[in-house]
Amino acid sequence: MIAVDTNVIVRLIANDNAKQAKTSADLIKNNRIFVPKTVLLECEWVLRHTYELDRDRIVEAFKRLASISQVQIEDDSRVIEAIELFENGMDFADALHLTSSPPAEQFATFDKKLVNQAKKYIESPDVLRLK
Repeated sequence: MIAVDTNVIVRLIANDNAKQAKTSADLIKNNRIFVPKTVLLECEWVLRHTYELDRDRIVEAFKRLASISQVQIEDDSRVIEAIELFENGMDFADALHLTSSPPAEQFATFDKKLVNQAKKYIESPDVLRLK
């Protein structure tokens, strides 16, 4: 199994460098690949800020990546849940923080927007708004 860096996934999704995109695709096609969730967190930021991809394109790309049989995403069920929360409008980093928080029973934040979104979409952990 080979773990990959953010740039491998970004090249595959953005296809901004044909040679590196092909190298990334070949690596995934011919090997078992491990994608740390921190790589996806960084990918979302790079794709949104550098490549100006919208939420729908990023969600589609992440779902497609997760469906590849040779790809194992760290903590995949929680990452998939975070992608779904992101698809519904939550910030991806916030969604990943929340879905990665169990076994904690509560998640504390000063972010009012996060508290409101969490109450809409998740049952656990309970999100506490600090003041």
